Amino acid sequence: MKIYFAPLEGITGYIFRQAYEKNFGGIDAYYTPFVTTRDGGIMKKKELRDILPEHNPGIRIVPQIMTNRAEDFCQAAGQMAEMGYDEVNLNLGCPSGTVVPKGKGAGFLREPEKLDRFLEEIFEKSATAISIKSRIGFYEVEEFPKLLEIYNQYPVKELILHLRTREEFYKGAVHPEIFRYAMEHSKNPLCYNGDIFSIDDLERVKDEFSTLEAVMIGRGFLKNPGFICSGKRIGDFEGVWKKASGLPEVSDDFKNQKEKSWKKNVYLFLRDLEQGYVEVMSGDIPVLFKMKEIWTHLQESFPDGKRWFKKIKKTKRLVEYDMIIAGIFKEFL
Repeated sequence: MKIYFAPLEGITGYIFRQAYEKNFGGIDAYYTPFVTTRDGGIMKKKELRDILPEHNPGIRIVPQIMTNRAEDFCQAAGQMAEMGYDEVNLNLGCPSGTVVPKGKGAGFLREPEKLDRFLEEIFEKSATAISIKSRIGFYEVEEFPKLLEIYNQYPVKELILHLRTREEFYKGAVHPEIFRYAMEHSKNPLCYNGDIFSIDDLERVKDEFSTLEAVMIGRGFLKNPGFICSGKRIGDFEGVWKKASGLPEVSDDFKNQKEKSWKKNVYLFLRDLEQGYVEVMSGDIPVLFKMKEIWTHLQESFPDGKRWFKKIKKTKRLVEYDMIIAGIFKEFL
C-alpha cells in the first residue's frame, strides 16, 4: 500500500518535508500545499521556492494547483513539467472560507457542469498527468454519485477522496460507505483520505477495504509523526541531546528503552525543523510561530501535553522554547 503525505497549507512546506523525510521516511509521495495561478506567473515566490526540485532532493513531490480557470491550470502544469514534474494534483477539497466563495477548492463542487467543462479542457491540454483530491460533496454526501460520474469521464491518474463534505470541514465521522461506493463504481485508481491517526486506524481501513492501494494522511502525521515507520536517526539522538544547551547526560537506562525510540526521533525532527526555519527566517518570532503551530497537533501525543503547550504559546524567544522542549523530553522519556 502506498502512503501519501497530505498537503497542509502553511505547515508541510519544503523545510518540513526535508526534516520529516530525514527523521522518519516511509512516505511514497508528498503533496505540496496548493499553489495559486496568477497573471505573469503561476505562483508567488514562496510558492515557487516550495516546489523547486533542489529543495526536495530524494523525495517524490506532487505539486498541487488550485484554480477554476482551465487556461491557468494548463499554464501552471506546463511550467511544472518544465521543472521535471510528471504529475500535478487538482485541489477540489479545500474548505476554507476564503477559497470557497471564489468557486475554488471544494467550492468548485457546487457547480458540477462548470467543473465538467473545466476537466474536459485540462485533460485535453495539460502537459502532465493529473490526479484529483476531492471532497465527496459540498452540502450532502448524496452529491457524490454525480461527481463520480464526472470524474469517470477522464483519465484521472488517482482520485484522492477526503470522506467528508465541504460543510463538514473536519468535524464528525468520515463516510466509509461513500468510499465503498467509489470502489464499486470508479473507473480510476482511488486513494483513501480522512481520520487516520494511528496504526490501528490504518489497519482498520485496510481490513475494511482489502484491495485498497493508497492512503493519504495529513493531521495524523502531525499528531503522531512517523507512526507508520521506524525512525531513521535513533543512533544520532545522544549526540544531538548532549549538544543542546543546558541538557543533562542521557543515562544508559534511558538509551536502552526501545519503546522510547519514537519520541527520540520526534525530538530530532523538531530540532531539524527549527534549524531549517532559523536558516531562512529573520528573528525568533516567525520561527516560533511555525513551531507553535506544530505543537497545536503534537501536544496530544504527550502526557500533560496541554500544560506544556500553554508554556510553549507564551514563549517569545527561541532559547525559552528550546528549554521547554528539553523539559518535555526529559520528563517523559
